[in-house]
Amino acid sequence: MHKVAIIGAGRIGRIHAKNAALNRRIELAGVVDPMADAAASMAAEWGSKVMSLDEAMDDASIAGVIIASSTDTHLDYSVRAAKAGKAIFCEKPIDQDLERAKSAADDLGQARILLAFNRRFDPNFQALKARLDSGVMGSLESVQITSNDPSPPPPSYVAVSGGLFKDMAIHDFDMARWLLGEEVTEVYAAGSCLVDPEIGKLGDVDTARTVLKTASGKLCVISNSRRSGFGYDQRIEAYASKGMVKADNVLESTVQVWGEAGAAADRFQNFFLDRYAEAYRREMEHFADMLDGGAASVGYADGVAALALAEAAAQSVKTGSVVRL
Repeated sequence: MHKVAIIGAGRIGRIHAKNAALNRRIELAGVVDPMADAAASMAAEWGSKVMSLDEAMDDASIAGVIIASSTDTHLDYSVRAAKAGKAIFCEKPIDQDLERAKSAADDLGQARILLAFNRRFDPNFQALKARLDSGVMGSLESVQITSNDPSPPPPSYVAVSGGLFKDMAIHDFDMARWLLGEEVTEVYAAGSCLVDPEIGKLGDVDTARTVLKTASGKLCVISNSRRSGFGYDQRIEAYASKGMVKADNVLESTVQVWGEAGAAADRFQNFFLDRYAEAYRREMEHFADMLDGGAASVGYADGVAALALAEAAAQSVKTGSVVRL
């Protein structure tokens, strides 16, 4: 088993800690968090021990670190872990500033780092990708990605999140690159504040439409809202020369009720903790593969590329024009 330490005992950290602790190839050996109570609680739950950041980084027996701390620490902790020779599992985004993220290329360009774009590990999206890659549907022409949260986060979260494009839509930018199979050369985005006026006061948008174009002409339209009104809305439609491949929303159950009023299905799964539970588990399994010596399927360069699209979208909203990359 490979010993790892987790940095960050908050909501996303608890998800990763559970998946690491339950993985047969990983031993969750240490928990790092400035909040002593949170660190102690997580360590007690999984039979681990509380460590300082220095202890985790300097301990040669710790083969890898899971960085699930606040976004403003992701890049610095990743660089430090890389210099310590550890395998890195880092939550997205790699940073909130593109130029700063690029400046770490010497340290992270060849590092063993997994950028946690968990949607690549969702079994439904993986099946969609496999169908496209098989060629059975012909050549891909355009993609529609829909990603709507059930309800908006509190303004206190929005204020430090980096905004809709870097916090929420960055997953969709990564998915677009993954599915299109080409780099995006043009970005146009329009955004509004239609859900919560407090989000607008913070200088952010809560509703956006983004159009991406590659050099060959492939298109991707991304639809984002902080509020769907009907649950966690996660859909992909890929249009190819021989038809369409679609991954739809996941329901709480397969139960339907049929009556005189028609047929009614169960609700959509409510939020990412449920919708992407299997993706998070598979993501940690991939990290175990890395600890065994395998390569990361999504890494530093992908994190920088997604961040570049997020910044381009924000610039497009501000200027009302197409941003060319």
